[in-house]
Amino acid sequence: QVQLVESGGGLVQPGGSLRLSCVASGRIPFAVSMGWYRQAPGNQREWVATITRGGITNYKDSVKGRFTISRDNAKNQVFLQMNSLKPEDTGVYYCNKVPTPDYWDWGQGTQVTVSS
Repeated sequence: QVQLVESGGGLVQPGGSLRLSCVASGRIPFAVSMGWYRQAPGNQREWVATITRGGITNYKDSVKGRFTISRDNAKNQVFLQMNSLKPEDTGVYYCNKVPTPDYWDWGQGTQVTVSS
């Protein structure tokens, strides 16, 4: 079983930045691709970005050019640098693997609120 712990969220004004972190512990497959997901109030959880073990990245169109996903394989950590934040980026952010076809159990997530 894998445990996921996200951190780094907070309240930020539009145009601001945050850096989210995720630590995965447990039996982690060597070649697993990781992703960030978010859930806004009243909405379903949605995909934001993914990164392969080798560092190939992919982003939801609405965050391209503003968000950067990265990882530290040695420490089983995944990061999401978020710049130029907008109110529509508000939500609870989660990390998890790319589904194969299932996800690991979700962590508690970290709240990101973009508001003036």
